[in-house]
Amino acid sequence: MAEQRRNPRSQGGGKPAGRPSGKPAGKRPTGTGRPSSAKSAERGQRWSPEGRSEGAERKDRRGSSPRSSKPAERPGRKNDWKRPADKQAARTAEQAVYDGPDLPEGITGRELDRSVTAQLKGLPEKLAARVARHLAAAGALVDDDPETAYQHTLAARARAPRLAVVREATGEAAYAAGHYAEALAELRAAKRMNGATAYLPIMADCHRALGRPQEALKLAKSPSVANFAAEAKAEMTIVGAGARRDLGQVDAALRTLELAPLASKSRAPWVVRLRYAYADALEAAGRDQDALAWFHRTHAIDSEELTDADARAEALERKLG
Repeated sequence: MAEQRRNPRSQGGGKPAGRPSGKPAGKRPTGTGRPSSAKSAERGQRWSPEGRSEGAERKDRRGSSPRSSKPAERPGRKNDWKRPADKQAARTAEQAVYDGPDLPEGITGRELDRSVTAQLKGLPEKLAARVARHLAAAGALVDDDPETAYQHTLAARARAPRLAVVREATGEAAYAAGHYAEALAELRAAKRMNGATAYLPIMADCHRALGRPQEALKLAKSPSVANFAAEAKAEMTIVGAGARRDLGQVDAALRTLELAPLASKSRAPWVVRLRYAYADALEAAGRDQDALAWFHRTHAIDSEELTDADARAEALERKLG
């Protein structure tokens, strides 16, 4: 997907305050390993052909011809091919996930980054094409309809579950849709597959959303964070500060944010979010004048209106009289 984010929210709550990773699941493939032809294969034989019963050719004691041209029925075999209702329901649910939502017209799969497409080359051609279309659809929908985007990634995962890029896409879409436990599980799977650490900010934010701020702080202290690019570092800083606030440690949250490049001359989205988080923490600490100044500084570089810094500043001005 193209880089897309939600507006940051108050860092004190249990819900994540934005999409820390910066690259949602959109332009990344997803799939399971079952080709589309699997549908017809699954519908094939619901039972094994029994052929002729073992008594059909057996003559009677007098050595006459078979007693009947019809195979003898075995006790209890008449309806044993039928699936139990609960298993049939489970299969129906699995099939619905595999089928996924309808693919939007015009989505071809060629919208994906080349790096993603390259990782699909190990799949059969038709399967790769289907996975690519579901991933591209997820990327197109993730901001406006994250739940449907997530369903598209699940359909892709159902076809290619052993591709890290697919699990990553599913995790990021789950995160966008608010399915934090699922997002954490998928990103852990992706990390096991490819060893990447880029998912750590999202994983930490998922821990926050699940009420585990201490786990979020553990990830924020990972040695690999030191090697992150500026944006990823900022995202992890924001999540770490939010975890501190979850624990009631507002002063510690402020100290965490003050170690970040708040005065950067960049107008990049990560600077906007960093300043907003700092202003929000200042207000939570009761430092309204300082918070007002930082909301103004945030608004000054927020040309894309990623935040409500302007409205927050106006509210503080009314409060301060």
